[in-house]
Amino acid sequence: MMKLYKKSEIMFAILWIVIYTVSMGILRNLGDDSPWMMLGLIVISVLMFVFVWKNSFMEKYGLAGWAKNSRAMLWFIPLWIIASCNLWGGISPEYPLPGLIFAAVSMAFVGFAEELIFRGFLFKAMLKDSNVKAAIIVSSVTFGLGHIINLFTGHDLVSTLMQVVFAIAVGFVFTMAYYKGGSLLPCILAHSLTDIFAVFANNEVSFQLNVITHAIIIILAIAYGIYLAKHVETPLINRLNYQK
Repeated sequence: MMKLYKKSEIMFAILWIVIYTVSMGILRNLGDDSPWMMLGLIVISVLMFVFVWKNSFMEKYGLAGWAKNSRAMLWFIPLWIIASCNLWGGISPEYPLPGLIFAAVSMAFVGFAEELIFRGFLFKAMLKDSNVKAAIIVSSVTFGLGHIINLFTGHDLVSTLMQVVFAIAVGFVFTMAYYKGGSLLPCILAHSLTDIFAVFANNEVSFQLNVITHAIIIILAIAYGIYLAKHVETPLINRLNYQK
């Protein structure tokens, strides 16, 4: 892994995207409440974390501590609003215990794995080799398009497309939060909470409420992204090794 990383961080990120996407395609067919899905996600997450920790990349990938500019980041309140969106239609867990616990733990690790892959590996690799706008766009869009895999796990086309658009918007705001905050931890926490709340959400909400929810989140993501771009200084860790 380290040889590929030294040769091309972008190819390293792409390799992890492929590994994760293929693994999730297999694991999700077992059911989100499967203990095997939970164990698979734990293994993937541990392997990535050990790589980062062993090679002293904790600070580079925003895992060394919370953002020091939390006040300027509005204490990440928009991220917590986004995280709560799955509960706006009410609470109605789909799985009984212990499957509910397996699903919740799995979603927590989904948040960690996807943030480290898309906001960590991919975004920082592109930030090094490309301009900032391209890095943000590619990280956000790639993250959103990755949700097309839901078509192969029982979701219909319309709901999948809505998830893709939603994920692109969320990917954009998470990328901006990481870029301007310097810490990946708020993004991991917000992402994990979003997915965990989905396990407890009422999935029988109306199509209209779904559309309204997605519209609100997209508007919030754009507004917060613009605020961060204009009013928050980029930390030094994210201003190194990239071309303006």
